Amino acid sequence: MNSKEEKARLVIDFFHRTMMHHAMWYAEVKQRLGQEKAFEVLGAAYKNSYDLQMKRLAKVLNFEMKDDIPAPLLDLPDDLLDSLRDNAAVNWLANDGVWFQAVEFSKDMQEAKHCNDACWAQFSPFEAWSVKKILKLQEPCGLEGLKQALQYRLYAFINKQSFADETHSSFIFKMNDCRVQSARKRKGLDDYPCKSGGVVEYTEFAKAIDPRIKTECLGCPPDKHLEEWYCAWRFFY
Repeated sequence: MNSKEEKARLVIDFFHRTMMHHAMWYAEVKQRLGQEKAFEVLGAAYKNSYDLQMKRLAKVLNFEMKDDIPAPLLDLPDDLLDSLRDNAAVNWLANDGVWFQAVEFSKDMQEAKHCNDACWAQFSPFEAWSVKKILKLQEPCGLEGLKQALQYRLYAFINKQSFADETHSSFIFKMNDCRVQSARKRKGLDDYPCKSGGVVEYTEFAKAIDPRIKTECLGCPPDKHLEEWYCAWRFFY
């Protein structure tokens, strides 16, 4: 293996293998020890692995670390760092769509939806765990904590969303513009029927933020909805 192209492709593939191995470790620990213990182990393993990997990459690529962040990221202008953040979120959505289509074309739409819903049942609690760490939310964080957390989901940097207080023990969350559904609308296609996945997604996320919080779907495709939103959810005690 002599060419730069071959070496570069192998480096990228090594990153991919590491990512997959990381995910497989978590999946196995969760299967054997349960989700709560798996998150505890993940917290320790991720921190140690990240520190080791970034220290090694910093040495090879000759960049500094400021606390636990690569200095080149902190040196970026705010607008470029914002763009990098937002495009990382869009890449996540694109990856999700690629997986959906890969299953759909390999099998069928029904199997793709089944896999999608099952994936959300795993991903939503993980994303809630990740957001709670970033925001340092205290237990129990309640509805106000959930409001904060919803603004740090990947979707919050892709779509347009809004909140409306309803009572002292409930609020309404709306997805006013959805990148996926808006794209379908521009192409003259019907809404994608995402309700089954959405129910899993929002219920599991809210429950992982605070087990006391309940979730009610007020409307989500294939339901009919108002022009100013695609889906709406009530979170309450």
